[in-house]
Amino acid sequence: MNAEFTKIFHKARRHLSRQDIILREVIRLIGPCTLRHNSDGFAVLVHSIISQQISTKAATAIRGRLLASLGPTGITAASLRKAPDSKLRMAGLSAAKIRSLRDLTDKVHRGHLPLTTLHELSDEEVIDCLVPVHGIGPWTAQMFLIFSLGRLDILPVADFGLRAGVQRHYKLRKLPNKDRLHKLAEPWRPYRSIATWYIWRSLGGVAQSG
Repeated sequence: MNAEFTKIFHKARRHLSRQDIILREVIRLIGPCTLRHNSDGFAVLVHSIISQQISTKAATAIRGRLLASLGPTGITAASLRKAPDSKLRMAGLSAAKIRSLRDLTDKVHRGHLPLTTLHELSDEEVIDCLVPVHGIGPWTAQMFLIFSLGRLDILPVADFGLRAGVQRHYKLRKLPNKDRLHKLAEPWRPYRSIATWYIWRSLGGVAQSG
């Protein structure tokens, strides 16, 4: 893990533990944050599209089959452009997800989505660049901000895992809505991404984590 992020994660743990007694216990049980950022933005977006509305286990299996079918070049815009739909279907991708991957690949190939310079933009500007891709909505864009760009203060209010974890740990009668989640997470600023990671981790494994 990058030494700079290790230092930031340590600072985030202390901040979150001071600000939220419930999250403090979650952090105590889990220990250090082991999130690893992946600068390969294209691969992160592909993984996020694969992961939509399916379990982590199923997404991991599909990604593994896709990697195996694409060969030594791995998941790149070039390898996906060359892969026929039949190969993508055999990996377990639905027609809708194949369409999303085709549109993503096309926009990257044509230069309409400059992945290498997105890190220069604000969170909202990054989201605005990503959501025109078919199948990429705010949730997928937020996953990109967290897992690829390493943005520290993202709160994915539509994420079921976050909502379910908050409901469990904060003993809520029902899943929190957007407004409730924003209010509850206000003390987490400026480390809402890290707090979200801890909630996810309390429910099981998290992508790109040790």
